Amino acid sequence: METNRPQQVASALLRWLLPLRCLLCGAAGAHGMDLCADCSNELPRNRSCCARCALPLATSAALCGECQRRLPPWDVAWAPFRYGWPLDRLESRFKFGADLAAGRVLSSLWRRETCPMALPQQILTVPLHRSRLRQRGYNQVLELARPLARELRLPLRIDALQRVRRTGAQTELDAVGRRRNVRGAFALREGVALASHVAVIDDVMTTGATLAECARVLKRAGVQRVDVWALARAPLKRK
Repeated sequence: METNRPQQVASALLRWLLPLRCLLCGAAGAHGMDLCADCSNELPRNRSCCARCALPLATSAALCGECQRRLPPWDVAWAPFRYGWPLDRLESRFKFGADLAAGRVLSSLWRRETCPMALPQQILTVPLHRSRLRQRGYNQVLELARPLARELRLPLRIDALQRVRRTGAQTELDAVGRRRNVRGAFALREGVALASHVAVIDDVMTTGATLAECARVLKRAGVQRVDVWALARAPLKRK
């Protein structure tokens, strides 16, 4: 469209002045990203998974073994990537290294994926506690959710959920410890009007404890369908 012409010229000029370079190997970027074609092809896509929790599987299934034993409180999950090399390197740099360029690559990758389910009426984000937000300086989930919401033309509600209790890092905890860690950590802000079908977004889904707690809060508030979305789903750890 003609109204986009100045933006297109500015983008072309920027690419000429600052050529795209792969953040992983340093080769020339491709497809408008700081990621080369070879590294992009190595990204572990989550094409075979559990439809209910997006757990990577050898063959897709409606319910994995864990979901058969204990159904999660959400209705359906979407995680287009598996958490593994080289996506995990980009995610770590973005989340813990304040590498916003890595965040832009991750955001672009997610926007190019096709959502395989009915779109919700609203998108919500998993919130950071205010102390963690001050420490990190940004909410990595929000930085991923904003471009995705624009791409899908869906309203993004960043004010709906709040983290009312600071929790320790989930990284070193097992599944039971993760559930205990986030129990009662989230609440719905007073006066927030929610649609009957929403999706809650996180960056990485490991055991699903955080998203499960958010889903419980929303279901108790009367939301009929809660989907959970994450950029990447961690595979099941082998004992």
